[in-house]
Amino acid sequence: MGLSFHYSGSFNPVASLSGMIEEVKDIVEIYKWKYFIFDNTFPPGSFGSADYSDDIYGICFTPPGCETVDLCFLSNGKMSNVSHLKFFGNSQNEDYQKYLYMLSVKTQYAGIEIHKLIIQLFKYLDGKYLKDLHVNDEGHYWETGDEMLLTETFKKYTDLIDNFTSSLEIFPILPGESYEEYFRRLMNQIHSKKTKK
Repeated sequence: MGLSFHYSGSFNPVASLSGMIEEVKDIVEIYKWKYFIFDNTFPPGSFGSADYSDDIYGICFTPPGCETVDLCFLSNGKMSNVSHLKFFGNSQNEDYQKYLYMLSVKTQYAGIEIHKLIIQLFKYLDGKYLKDLHVNDEGHYWETGDEMLLTETFKKYTDLIDNFTSSLEIFPILPGESYEEYFRRLMNQIHSKKTKK
């Protein structure tokens, strides 16, 4: 739970991976964010292939309060990351295979300014280093650039989380109660309050 953005795409085969890594590294060092660099050169002739190796190419970084942002690729040039390669890379299940190339970052606890910075970084990288980039920003900042809308959306998510946390404190699970019993009791409580209104 928490505001996130989701993305997929590929590396532009005519761009320089080492150039992108160097630019991203310079930016994250300014903000003193932790980062990790993977391989910086794709193997020759690997782009566009359905096959890929077990290697990761690119850079990832972690702003404070934020999940790790992966600007990482498989040898075929498609965006992925270490955990997705491990969990979905060798899957025979087609439903699981599609997750190999779908990445997400939760920014809820990092705040609005970091969310904006990351989205602006993606916009900068999109034309220069990335190809077929698709971003689904739950804060709608990617699509609109509207800071007011982003602020309102962050507030909605924060209120939702706060309300859920308060509910757990006000209506705690009882000793020995299973989660199924707890949620049944909670839903009965919610239903009885609605019928009294």
